[in-house]
Amino acid sequence: MKNILKLEELGMFLLGIFMFGLLGYPWWLFLVLILAPDIGMIGYVFGNRTGAILYNVFHHKGLAILLYFVGMYFSLPLWQLGGVILFSHASLDRIFGYGLKYEKGFRYTHLGEIGTIDG
Repeated sequence: MKNILKLEELGMFLLGIFMFGLLGYPWWLFLVLILAPDIGMIGYVFGNRTGAILYNVFHHKGLAILLYFVGMYFSLPLWQLGGVILFSHASLDRIFGYGLKYEKGFRYTHLGEIGTIDG
């Protein structure tokens, strides 16, 4: 099951790359921005609860899709770019086992505990 989920995330990551290509930005920008959503980890400076909330906002695919569609509806290319980057980044993270965080601590995710054999 774990491998099927990783393949699904790979498909979504490839979709994100495709969607980025439709936006017309230079490809180097994708490489520069793909790790930008990890800025959400800074919330852990203020504790596990704040860290989990901020991290999850920057890694939530639903918010990424909403951001993209708002950008599309209002013709705001930067919003579309933000949505594509957030979506692609979240998919890439989940391929490597980094899921949405629980308030218990950074290593506790909806995909399992990071750093364990199962996580």
